Amino acid sequence: MATKDLGKAYLANVQAKLRAVEARQKKNIRTAGRWIADACQQDRLVHVYGGGGHTCMMVFEMFFRAGGLANINPIMGHDISPMCQALKYLEVERTTGYGNCLIRYYEVGTGDLLIIFHNIGMNPTTIDAADEAKKRGAKIIAISSNQWRRKLPLNHHIRHPSKKHLFEFADLCIDDDNPFGDADFYVPGFNVPVAPTSTIVDAFIAHRMVMEAVAEMKKRGIEPPIFRSANLPGGDEFNARLLVKYKPRVKDL
Repeated sequence: MATKDLGKAYLANVQAKLRAVEARQKKNIRTAGRWIADACQQDRLVHVYGGGGHTCMMVFEMFFRAGGLANINPIMGHDISPMCQALKYLEVERTTGYGNCLIRYYEVGTGDLLIIFHNIGMNPTTIDAADEAKKRGAKIIAISSNQWRRKLPLNHHIRHPSKKHLFEFADLCIDDDNPFGDADFYVPGFNVPVAPTSTIVDAFIAHRMVMEAVAEMKKRGIEPPIFRSANLPGGDEFNARLLVKYKPRVKDL
C-alpha cells in the first residue's frame, strides 16, 4: 500500500466498524434511547461512567456539550483516566475497590440509569462499579466488546478477581465490536498495529443513544433537555434555564 493511500484505508476501516455497529446494534441502541427517555420523563439523572483509560473520554463526550443532554451525571474517575499520570492510572484501574467508591460517591441508587463504557470490560474498576450499581438497584447499559470477552484468557492479570465481564451485570448490552488488541490497522512494513478505532465507535454509540432518546421524547410530547453551544449568540441564555434545574443535582456542573 502506498503511503498516500493510508488515509483511505483507515477511513474504510473506521467506516466498516461504524456500519457494522449500526447494523447489528440498532435495536439495542433504540432500547437504550427509550430508557434514557424514561429517565428524563421521571426527572432522573442519567449516570455515565468510563471504567478506565481512554474509555473515560466517553464521559466527557456525553457531558455538558452542545447537542448533549443536560441531565447527564458524569462519574468522574480522574485517577483512572488519561488526565492522571499514565502508569498511575493503569495501576489504579487494576485495583479493586475504587469503582465501588465512585458509584457510592455519585449516589447511584434504586431505579437510576447507569451507562458504563469499557471497551475491554474486565478490569477491576469496571466490574466493581457495575457490581456496586446492581447491588444498589440501578439499571445498567453496558458498551463493551464481545471480542475481548471471548479472547482474553481467564487467568490474565488485568481481570477482576471474579473473572466476570461487564456484560454479565448489564440489563442491556451494546457490543462495540472493539477488536482484540484495540488497534488493528497495519502500516506496510511495520508489524505493530496502530490507529485504534474504539473511541470513534464508542462516541458514535453515545450520540446515537442520545438521538434515539430525543426522538422518543418527542413522540411522548416531552421537551428534551438538550444544551446548545455556549459559544453561539444566546447560547448562555438558552442553557441557563437548564442549569437552574440541574446544577444543584449534578456534582460536576
